[in-house]
Amino acid sequence: MSGFPYSDHYEVHRTLPEDGTGRAEILAMMTDMSSRENPAWESGQCSGTMYCGDHEHYNFLNEAFANFSYVNSLQRDLCPSATKFEAEIIAMTLDMLGAGAIEGSRPGGLVTSGGSGSIAHAVLAYREANASRSVRPNMIKPETAHPAFSKAGHLFGVEMKVAPVDPVTTQVDLDWVAANIDAGTVALIGSACNYGYGTVDSITELGQVALEHGIGLHVDGCLGGFILPFGRELGYDIPPFDFAVPGVTTISADTHKYGYALKGTSVLAFADQSLRNSQYFYLTDWSGGKYCSPGMDGSRSGGLLAATWAAMVSLGRSGYSRYAEAIFSTSAAMQAEVAEHPSLRIMGQPSFLFSFTSDDYDVYLVNDFLRTRGWRLNGQQYPNALHMAVTRPQTQPGVVERWANDLADAVGYALAHHDEAAQSGAIYGGVAGGMSAEADEFIRAVMADMMDGQASIPAP
Repeated sequence: MSGFPYSDHYEVHRTLPEDGTGRAEILAMMTDMSSRENPAWESGQCSGTMYCGDHEHYNFLNEAFANFSYVNSLQRDLCPSATKFEAEIIAMTLDMLGAGAIEGSRPGGLVTSGGSGSIAHAVLAYREANASRSVRPNMIKPETAHPAFSKAGHLFGVEMKVAPVDPVTTQVDLDWVAANIDAGTVALIGSACNYGYGTVDSITELGQVALEHGIGLHVDGCLGGFILPFGRELGYDIPPFDFAVPGVTTISADTHKYGYALKGTSVLAFADQSLRNSQYFYLTDWSGGKYCSPGMDGSRSGGLLAATWAAMVSLGRSGYSRYAEAIFSTSAAMQAEVAEHPSLRIMGQPSFLFSFTSDDYDVYLVNDFLRTRGWRLNGQQYPNALHMAVTRPQTQPGVVERWANDLADAVGYALAHHDEAAQSGAIYGGVAGGMSAEADEFIRAVMADMMDGQASIPAP
């Protein structure tokens, strides 16, 4: 990277300024940066990222947040509102995910910092609930499951066995899953839907396998948890995935995606509180007092709980259903445009998010052209593919028509340049000749540099 973003517009702060900058000047700078960046998604040509895209809704959430932004959610005696917000967020999510169908147990939940947080807490809960086992714990996930599971396994010492998926249907190999369960397996994993292809795993079948072996089943609904239930009520063909499926023991669902809350919240729902409580942390003999933490986070802003609660209560079932209908119908229309082109192939049977590839040319050639028209799709590899996570910005008038016209031109470009290397393949695509140690090291270095942003400390 060349340096700090906006270094050509504003002063770069490598040390604290000697004198503070005026509030009006700071806010003016931030407003300017926001106004420069918003058009990238406001057009509806950006996959995912901005799930609501409604500035009026964001302003409402900002007001709700402001009332409790300075509140520490740990201090429940001072601010009982935090308990009200969090408990009701969990209760409403459990109800939406079919917890009422669970017999003989007490469902519960956690509000976490996001999808990765919910996944990490689930992995930790399964590990702790099975701590008496004498072997290293493991979980089995489809290859399409989110990388956060592997990250959580790395952090908590839980082995992640990766099950192969069918390259056409994107469904996990159930026979492989059953054959690889052993004495250390504490849970299986399925997605509803997975990030890459927008397809829902065979949750019913995975639930049966889990029951047969007496182990848990986590459903990763971080992406689909707050839209699939409403799509199903609207009559869309969505396979069963929630607590009504026998064997499902935990579900993660992100309030900050299709729950339309501010970034920084997710819900991890448990079929039974005993599993949730297994990952509570206690230190009762600390000199500073008795300590208990339900999750990994300590201090949290009460503003996020307030804004999340406000989003859910203000929209209600009718609001979520209305937005789901617009998103599902828009996605169906965009998928239909992809199907119009024989050289493109949709991966599996997707939901609101879809992915497509080509057997005739490198599909990143399509991406190269679409980028010139302002589209920002997410790239995949093995095989190279492109995905569009349809959100509310895509439901604006004219977006589907723009997609149809630009995609047709992009396919024409790809057919005409089929023997050329795609430029965006260097960003998204697989490594020519397959992954190697050298390629892996290079990719890691580039990604680390992107995250670091050259935030180096100046020499004295």
